[in-house]
Amino acid sequence: MLKDPDANEAEEQSFLVVVAIDFGTTSSGYAYSFTKEPECIHVMRRWEGGDPGVSNQKTPTTILLTPERKFHSFGYAARDFYHDLDPNESKHWLYFEKFKMKLHTTGNLTMETDLTAANGKKVKALEIFAYALQFFKEQALKELSDQAGSDFENSEVRWVITVPAIWKQPAKQFMRQAAYKAEMASPDNPEQLIIALEPEAASIYCRKLRLHQMIDLSSRAPVNGYNPSDTVGAGFTQAKEHIRRNRQSRTFLVENVIGEIWSELEEGDRYIVVDSGGGTVDLTVHQIRLPEGHLKELYKATGGPHGSLGVDYEFEKLLCKIFGEDFIEQFKIKRPAAWVDLMIAFESRKRAAAPDRTNPLNITLPFSFIDYYKKFRGHSVEHALRKSNVDFVKWSSQGMLRMSPDAMNALFKPTIDQIVQHLSNVFEKPEVTSVKFLFLVGGFAESPLLQQAVQAAFGSKCRVIIPQDVGLTILKGAVLFGLDPAVIKVRRSPLTYGVGVLNRFVEGKHPPEKLLVKDGTRWCTDVFDKFISADQSVALGETVTRSYTPAKPSQLVIVINIYSSEQDNVSFISESGVKKCGTLRLDLTGTDISVPNRREIKTLMQFGDTEIKAMAIDVATSKSVKVGIDFLNY
Repeated sequence: MLKDPDANEAEEQSFLVVVAIDFGTTSSGYAYSFTKEPECIHVMRRWEGGDPGVSNQKTPTTILLTPERKFHSFGYAARDFYHDLDPNESKHWLYFEKFKMKLHTTGNLTMETDLTAANGKKVKALEIFAYALQFFKEQALKELSDQAGSDFENSEVRWVITVPAIWKQPAKQFMRQAAYKAEMASPDNPEQLIIALEPEAASIYCRKLRLHQMIDLSSRAPVNGYNPSDTVGAGFTQAKEHIRRNRQSRTFLVENVIGEIWSELEEGDRYIVVDSGGGTVDLTVHQIRLPEGHLKELYKATGGPHGSLGVDYEFEKLLCKIFGEDFIEQFKIKRPAAWVDLMIAFESRKRAAAPDRTNPLNITLPFSFIDYYKKFRGHSVEHALRKSNVDFVKWSSQGMLRMSPDAMNALFKPTIDQIVQHLSNVFEKPEVTSVKFLFLVGGFAESPLLQQAVQAAFGSKCRVIIPQDVGLTILKGAVLFGLDPAVIKVRRSPLTYGVGVLNRFVEGKHPPEKLLVKDGTRWCTDVFDKFISADQSVALGETVTRSYTPAKPSQLVIVINIYSSEQDNVSFISESGVKKCGTLRLDLTGTDISVPNRREIKTLMQFGDTEIKAMAIDVATSKSVKVGIDFLNY
């Protein structure tokens, strides 16, 4: 009874290939591995387009719809096409960038949530996400077919989509719904799609690393033949060289040993994975469980919107300070393509920022910026720079903003300070004492400024380690996760879950306003019967079972409502912060009428997977009903 029949089906389905999609805030990409040779991970082929000074393994998360709201293009292609449109025409096209943050920042996400395009028009978020996933699905299937020399079917692929661990449950479910809409999998075959948590994927990949595949910032011990007296700077130079060489290669061998660094970890050792991307920074603390090196999550994923977008935001604030907020707002609306251009120019300079840099960074201002500013204000950009009292930014005669390294570093400071502060708070938690390693992963981890700050703050507490191809760590880990989803054995529940029930009313214990008298029996309504508490450890596939009896034995339709809360101690479903997130509706009409007078309904909830399943069974007739927990439609 208790064994969920689904649990066995997963093994029977055989997929030829696992494709993981890292749908990032700023950039996205996919990687894949054939189940017959799991040690080879292939990163997607190089894309057309691309920017100077930016490596091209991933493509920007930008999407363009035609004026008729049909999908047109994604990534560099979308950006460049939009950019080349005539301004009068471009205002009818719908261009979206960095739209993933919306899922994180929307408190009440539903299937109806809107996204706003660059021209101010609104489109349903679900449509945009489905278009993007469909694009990746088609690209990946095309590449697989080209490689196999014959058409590759979607049914032969197991898909993995990564999401930030700090996303609330609704956002994870939203991603799954978008994937169903893109026809990657279907509600009838949910096993074909796995939603993986970004830092967990990174953690799985970090386990496989060999020493020659990472850069150890602590320089305590000679790594790669450098001895500790060499400066960290030398490590960086070498790291850059590694990254440059590795860009050429698209296939990565994951040696099936547990990496050397791992051989220094013993049972019970802890390490922290800091996944710093474009939009968010996620932290997860894991502990090793030997012999097979399974991972146990010790500390619930935390983090916040402290990604590298924060740096872009500071740059925008700086421009507002120099040229006026009213102008910048207008410019973004009237010349959206030129604004995109300016941000691309900033992006490549942003990547050139380093702690030891002495020469200024030049950012080219698009001609239409200079032109529009003169029309708007009646004086030149140069005049504005002279007049503003921003010391570090000068005008260069070639039509560029010239920023001193200090000015650039100042743009990074708020975001980096937030990350370091957040890490410091985590290091003070009792579960996080004696962490051996800190793995810095994600796109923003490529920033030498962030590397230096993390090393300076925590280098004395633990070894700070950066995988070489740091921007692809999550992608590769997600592929490994798809090949072996059981590798993460224990998670922390992000919420408290329970069901609403009636209990016998107890004078003095239950509040009088909850009293309900039915057929002479005194009931207490709205009781929250807890299945699992927030932050409780749950093993993969762990099932919690409760038995209930219907209030009336003759009842033919039994409805069990499932609720969740971020609080630990919840007594009633009417308390603030308690949300309904599922309904089990068990219809017993047509079953044998000789019902036992005490009918038993078993209710099960299965946790530990990145999604949660619930089930109700009528013990007398073994009729059952299943439901996925749903956060979007209540």
